[in-house]
Amino acid sequence: MSAEAVQSVAELETIGSPKLWTITVAALMVLLAVDFMLTRRPHEVRMREAVGWSVFYLALPLIFGVYVWGVFGSGVAMEFFTGYVVEKSLSVDNLFVFMLLLSAFAVPTALAQRVLLYGIVGALVLRAIFIALGAAVLQSGTWAFLLFGGILIVTAWKILKDALSGKEQEVDISSMRTIRLLRRLMPVTNEYHGSHLVVREGDRRALTPLALAIVAVFATDIVFAVDSVPAVYGVTEDPFIVFSTNVFALLGLRALYFVLLGVLTKLRHLNHGLGVILAFIGIKLVLHWAHDVWAWLPEIPTPVSLGVIVVVLITVTITSVYANRRDTKPASSPDKRGPRSRPTH
Repeated sequence: MSAEAVQSVAELETIGSPKLWTITVAALMVLLAVDFMLTRRPHEVRMREAVGWSVFYLALPLIFGVYVWGVFGSGVAMEFFTGYVVEKSLSVDNLFVFMLLLSAFAVPTALAQRVLLYGIVGALVLRAIFIALGAAVLQSGTWAFLLFGGILIVTAWKILKDALSGKEQEVDISSMRTIRLLRRLMPVTNEYHGSHLVVREGDRRALTPLALAIVAVFATDIVFAVDSVPAVYGVTEDPFIVFSTNVFALLGLRALYFVLLGVLTKLRHLNHGLGVILAFIGIKLVLHWAHDVWAWLPEIPTPVSLGVIVVVLITVTITSVYANRRDTKPASSPDKRGPRSRPTH
């Protein structure tokens, strides 16, 4: 590897000026504060409310992407949009696991959005830590691309293996070490006490099931961060773009959960698609590393990456819809060759 290549990695280019970082973090804090105010009083989220906030959080990255396009050019904007699509598709898988956790803990509907909000905040903190670590690793040499690529390829293999085996994704609370540890450290109430995480029972304090649910969601955030950050670093090396794509993808999850609640279980081929996407990005990272060693090897351009990701997501959506219709067709369509049932009186 040439000295120029090492230097280019050691000095990561970024559009994130101190002013832009300050504005972004301040806007994030404001939006999170608004979310906490909205969830302060537990209530059941209506579809109209969920759709409204989902549209708002989908509009934000589009507006930001247009700003990036106008100020920094189409190349950076393409990296942002590609990274956002990757993170948003991975975040839908987050939602499915959140749904399983909420069901396993029997979280009341009115408290679901508070659990989701804590989970999103935890995910944001963990992503920020992993993004900083990823930037530090990238500065140490191009071998980091090989490391990230290997992580994604191994993860993709595990996801595809489970998806192809037909194994349904499930959550076993009793096997979670963090939950077992909490139960040993403090007593846990049998019932929920509104949005309280800790209550007093007699002369001692006790955790509520809501606290356990939030800790479980936070624990799963760690696993998702390990996959998510390398994936977006496969699209762009700019830490600010990596951070902003994660922020925009995660902020709208609370509202999107209630919109997609009835749809998540029907996307039966989503994990197939995510496995393919992660494998593709992993190969892209490996090729990026190899190109610095052997210049004759090609690299995969960002527009091609965006096209492949979009095609994969559209394909798994179509195949999921087709498979669902195929399974329901025999139940809804009587056999014409069989005898007709007589009317009852």
